[in-house]
Amino acid sequence: MEAINNYYSDPTFTVFKVPSWRARCYRFLSVDVWGALPSHLQKKISTVYTTLYKKKFSRYIISPYLWLNYSDKTYLDKFKPPMGKKTYGNFQDFFTREFKVMPDNPSQWVWPCEGLLCDMGHVDDLQKSNVKNDIRQIAVIFGVDEDLIPKEHVFTNVFLHNKNYHRIHSPISGTISRIQHVPGDLVVLRPWIYKQNPSLPAFRNERYNIDITDEMGRVWYLSIVGGPAVGTIELGKNIKVGSTVEKLQELSIFYLGSTCCMAAPLAPRFHEKNTFVEVGASY
Repeated sequence: MEAINNYYSDPTFTVFKVPSWRARCYRFLSVDVWGALPSHLQKKISTVYTTLYKKKFSRYIISPYLWLNYSDKTYLDKFKPPMGKKTYGNFQDFFTREFKVMPDNPSQWVWPCEGLLCDMGHVDDLQKSNVKNDIRQIAVIFGVDEDLIPKEHVFTNVFLHNKNYHRIHSPISGTISRIQHVPGDLVVLRPWIYKQNPSLPAFRNERYNIDITDEMGRVWYLSIVGGPAVGTIELGKNIKVGSTVEKLQELSIFYLGSTCCMAAPLAPRFHEKNTFVEVGASY
């Protein structure tokens, strides 16, 4: 049996350690203060913020950031600068880094992203969320009617910390059957400030929903969710309705801040809630 992945850069970042009083404070600031701003104003502020990471001076952040955040000092060796660049010209280049060689895994089903598996459960069993005084079901995240997602599907939410790889890949080979852009807010994504409902931001934030029908005719629902400081969620090349995608083909890229939710026809086999997953690891 395959073991749970030993995450190479942060083995301690797997639990919710923030005290409850501090989490309540952060939640108030995120939802009741920042979240009370109109969505278009959040977007403007976030866009201005992200421009700082496109400035040349921001490339000097990369080395100390690596030193502070990765115990593996060769971490960056497996990646390359984006868009054919030879060097990382700014921090945004580091944030949108690409694999030199994609992970190789013969498994049919793989994780589409890297990060903390902060929420998981059968679609019907998970909590409803109160969003702006509106009680919402998990299906709302994916922009579909409540009864469309089969009851046996399993919901997962992977939180991508700023230091994680920020490209989302297809978990399966199949055909894209739907793409939906959902405008919304950009409240803070960090799950430990929403201890009772770590997926709350996915109900209200801006996101792209992508449905992929696998070779057995089952639909995998993905929701690619933005957070504060997200300037853009950009779809990958040739990602459109009707397109065939291969397992691990790039679906989208984030420009700062993100979460990836998925409703899949089977449960993760090797990972539990509050453990790390990696791109290409067996689902």
